[in-house]
Amino acid sequence: QVQLVESGGGLVQAGGSLRLSCAASGRTFTNYAMGWFRQAPGKEREFVATISWGGGTTAYADSVKGRFTISRDNAKNTVYLQMNSLKPEDTAVYYCAARTARIAYSPHDYDYWGQGTQVTVSS
Repeated sequence: QVQLVESGGGLVQAGGSLRLSCAASGRTFTNYAMGWFRQAPGKEREFVATISWGGGTTAYADSVKGRFTISRDNAKNTVYLQMNSLKPEDTAVYYCAARTARIAYSPHDYDYWGQGTQVTVSS
């Protein structure tokens, strides 16, 4: 079992930046690939970014490529999402997730989820 706790969300103006953190506890953090997803009101949960257990492989949704960066610090059991050049359409609840395998893009492929953190981007 892995427990995940997100933090770092908030209200920011368009063009601004935020860094989300996801702290993991429980099983060995390096056993897990990690992902960030988001869900806006009335929409399905969508893939944002993912990172392999060692950090050597990352992937991004086209909508955030070049603006967001996923990283992890295995010594701190934490994964990060640096979000730059934020847009109003980035407004959503952001979730981190973990799976005991390679990176994946579908929320259905992840086993553990945090409670989410709200990101609101004003125009």
